Amino acid sequence: MAGSPAQFRGQARLPRSAAPLHYGLRLRPDLAACTFSGAAAVDVAVRAPTRFLVLNAAELDVDRASIRFRDSVPSEVVQFEEDEILVIGFDRELPAGEGVLTMEFTGTLNDQMRGFYRSPRNMVVTQFEAADARRCFPCWDEPAFKAKFKITLEVPSDLVALSSMPVVKETLSGSIKTVYYEESPLMSTYLVAIVVGTKVRVYTQIGKTNQGKFALDVAVKSLDLYKDYFATPYRLPKLDMIAIPDFATGAMENYGLVTYRDTALLYDELLSSASNKQQVAITVAHELAHQWFGNLVTMEWWTHLWLNEGFASWVSYLAVDSLFPEWNNWTQFLDETTSGLTLDALAESHSIEVEVNHASEIDAIFDSISYDKGASVIRMLQSYLGAERFQKALASYINKYAYSNAKTEDLWAVLEEESGKPVKDLMTTWTKQQGYPVNYAKLNGHELELEQEQFLSDGSSGPGMWIVRITSCFGSYNEQKKVLLKDKTDKIHIKEFTASQSSDGEKSQNIWIKLNIDQTGFYRVKYDDELAAGLLNAIKAKKLSLMDKIGIVEDSYALSVARKQTLTSLLRLLNAYRDESDYTVLSHVTSVCLSISKSADATPQFNRDIKQLLINLLLPAAISGHDALLKIYREAAEPQEKSLVLGSLSSSPDKDIVLEALNFILTDEVRNQDSYYILGGISLEGREVAWAWLKVASITPKNWDHVLKTWTTSELISDFIDSIISPFTSEEKAFEVSEFFADHINPSFERVLKQSLERVRISARWIETIRSESPSLGHAVQELLQNQA
Repeated sequence: MAGSPAQFRGQARLPRSAAPLHYGLRLRPDLAACTFSGAAAVDVAVRAPTRFLVLNAAELDVDRASIRFRDSVPSEVVQFEEDEILVIGFDRELPAGEGVLTMEFTGTLNDQMRGFYRSPRNMVVTQFEAADARRCFPCWDEPAFKAKFKITLEVPSDLVALSSMPVVKETLSGSIKTVYYEESPLMSTYLVAIVVGTKVRVYTQIGKTNQGKFALDVAVKSLDLYKDYFATPYRLPKLDMIAIPDFATGAMENYGLVTYRDTALLYDELLSSASNKQQVAITVAHELAHQWFGNLVTMEWWTHLWLNEGFASWVSYLAVDSLFPEWNNWTQFLDETTSGLTLDALAESHSIEVEVNHASEIDAIFDSISYDKGASVIRMLQSYLGAERFQKALASYINKYAYSNAKTEDLWAVLEEESGKPVKDLMTTWTKQQGYPVNYAKLNGHELELEQEQFLSDGSSGPGMWIVRITSCFGSYNEQKKVLLKDKTDKIHIKEFTASQSSDGEKSQNIWIKLNIDQTGFYRVKYDDELAAGLLNAIKAKKLSLMDKIGIVEDSYALSVARKQTLTSLLRLLNAYRDESDYTVLSHVTSVCLSISKSADATPQFNRDIKQLLINLLLPAAISGHDALLKIYREAAEPQEKSLVLGSLSSSPDKDIVLEALNFILTDEVRNQDSYYILGGISLEGREVAWAWLKVASITPKNWDHVLKTWTTSELISDFIDSIISPFTSEEKAFEVSEFFADHINPSFERVLKQSLERVRISARWIETIRSESPSLGHAVQELLQNQA
């Protein structure tokens, strides 16, 4: 390959002319100086003659004089920081064959919670997913470039040094010990892990060992369960889990050394809540599922990220439901489905399989589409194929692609071969196009008429068409029908279920029809008035499953926001849940009630009545003073308790208190990873305060500059931006936000910004619709209040 190093700039992926086979990696972190040095000897296979070796490197100082390949000295070495690549050129073309690439390098132990970074309390950690191994050592930093790793660490003798593989031996030279690890199996760079620190086989901070016992128990049982489910054992000789005080994500599935935010791993039987216990179980099961889906079989490129995250999310619920059936875990899974449906109803959403053209775009797709929609369509597919057949097919897939890479099409091919069903045709409509349908249902005599269209929260309809598996029950869960809706419209003949009609055609008051049984399908349903009335009676009579009750209220709320159903109808539906006792159902009803509070912007004259209506539906909440909360926060020993307090600090209607809470984010008392809790709790009255706080230089440096410096290098920035912008409900505010970010845009949050602005505009249109509904709405609210009395 002729040309110059510049020819490799602007490319989405590295050239395939050479690939790593084995990394010999030696690293020496200096915790006092916050720097590290390293040396790499990489066995490289040149697959096609080339003058250049191109690999990834970022924020590293590579010693050009140290670089050798096949004992040859390169003629040119160019590092393009923007593209995060290192181009090594030679005078003569390198023939096909193998050789060893050696080099030395240095870097900084950063405080950005990515790459090779420092955490307080004398600790350094790696976090390489998605594309940050290149910040620790020069490498082919793409999932498809699997290689073996043999790591050596030089660390202070009083520290513990962990990596993906077991220790082979340790040697001591003065105050430095050298730790040698076993060679790893084939793995992608983003799964390599290193932790060095004074910690005490769950590793926790000193004094918190007992809090790791529950996670350890879940891990042991999950590994056994996955071994049977995937018909393949865990392949590494050890598995450590470690709690990291400063950690950007919830957890990371590094091969052999899984790292967690402390709140995601530690559980105190005396102090932690039941919900925290369940979250620890789900998180541990999720990360260990990755040891099969992600680590053993790895996506070929980030376009197929959902193969990692969607499957790990789905199977974690499968595992936890098996371990703790009393938790009724699949009902809680609907939180994931709801999150996916909400994001995917935006025009600025994206398909499950999404093109990724630069490393800076990868973090943005670690979202509810890859995780929640991905998991939901897997649940939908399992329901279609059957649990036993689906499990057998997954085991075949794992066995076929072990230690290799796979694309979405590879999974479909295996599932289709095992099941004999048209999996590819069905699932392509769900993974290659964004969005999902709303299915309109109308009863016409002995036929149930169906029509699908793409659902969008702004009230429009997109061009999408899906193959939809429609499940339906008729007055009882014993009376069901299942069909594939392949066209825009179809009819289901249900004479056998409507035979109880009286001779004059009037239907029994007890007849109800529910589509999407237990919410196994990733779609919404809009019923005609007659069917909706039947479901209202079924809810009051407690005829429906918990999952169906959740699905109905979530669909109704989404339809109201999209202006396809009145707020009056939604309030009447909510009133049917006033005797509900299940916590999970009530949590969804509560969430909808809180969202309805946005309507206060549209109907101030009914605001008091609407609030009273919702209060009558929900249990009253306790109110704590701001100063008291701060005292609790500062005295709290457990991170779970601290996060709960942070979520309450900014929920006050007092704007001064909101501002004080926001400024609290900028202090050393709040870890960067925890700032989201304060932002997520901002009251309606505090929206403008938060926006002004972000823009105005109330301190030095400016808030916005501080945000960029602190959070822009991790996915935390997405939550930061969305939390402040999405609560607004006017076109004027959307314009103002757009104007501000025209001069402050950053690729790391560009997609999230567009989604947030779309949410604002959707809310603005919903508010206008509610205003037009005001006369009838006021009458309905008064009527419902009287019924509650």
